[in-house]
Amino acid sequence: MRSSLVITLLLALGFVACTPHKPGSGIYFYTSFVEGDPNTDTTLNFVSFLQLRPDGSYSQDFGHYDYGSWSLTEDRLYLTNQRRRTYVYRVMSLTATKLVLRLDSGRTGSFRVHRLPSAKPEKDPFSLYNNQWRVAATHKESDAEIRNRLYNHCQFWEAFYKWVDDKNEGLTDIAEFPSPLKIYGNGFGLRHYDKLSPAWKACFFDEDDCRRADTMIKHTFRRNTIKWPETNNDYEKMIGGFEQLQQFLR
Repeated sequence: MRSSLVITLLLALGFVACTPHKPGSGIYFYTSFVEGDPNTDTTLNFVSFLQLRPDGSYSQDFGHYDYGSWSLTEDRLYLTNQRRRTYVYRVMSLTATKLVLRLDSGRTGSFRVHRLPSAKPEKDPFSLYNNQWRVAATHKESDAEIRNRLYNHCQFWEAFYKWVDDKNEGLTDIAEFPSPLKIYGNGFGLRHYDKLSPAWKACFFDEDDCRRADTMIKHTFRRNTIKWPETNNDYEKMIGGFEQLQQFLR
C-alpha cells in the first residue's frame, strides 16, 4: 500500500463546473494559492470545501461543518447557516474551473471546481446525511452515540469514493480529511492516537470521548477481518472495505 502522505487522486478529465439550474452551483475545494496575492489564506487546507447546490442549499467545512442556504448577488456570496447566521464573501473571480473568494479573515481563498455529486443526500459525501460525524458533540456521548459517529464517518468515506469513481473526480491529498483512519491507495488502516488531527478530536465533547471512540474502532479492527474485493479498481476496493466496516460497527 502506498503511504497516505504521497497519495494523489488526480482528475483525468479536468475540472468542470456543474451549474444545471443556478449560476455558481458546484463543489469547490481549496487550492491554497492565488497567483500574485500575498494575502492568500493559510488557515484552510486541501480538503476545505464549499458545496453550492442548484436547489439553493449549501454545505461547507472551513474548519467546522456548516450547512444552510446560499445566494449569489453580483459579486457577493451569501451563506446562511443552520443557526441563521449569514456570512458574506466577496466573489473576486468565478470561472468554469475556479472560484476566488475574499474570506471573512480578509484573506483570499482560491478553489477549484468539481462535478457535483448526486442530489440524493445519501449519495452526496458532503451532505449533512453523511457528515453528522463532523458536527461537534455538545454533551458527553453514550457508547451508542459514539458508535453512530464512527458509523456515519464510514458512510462518508463510502459516498466519497463512489463520487470519485462515478464522476472521475479526485483530490490532491485526501490524508488531510479528519479521520481515525489512515488512507492508502488501495486500502486503509488505523492511526495511532497521538497522530489524530485536532479536527478529528474536535468532533467529540472531550478527550475522554475521543479516546473511547479510538478504543471502539481499534476493537472493531481486532475482532473483524476485511475481505477486500478482488478487483483492479482501487476505488471499488475502498468502497467494499468501508461497506464492511459499517457492518462491523452496527
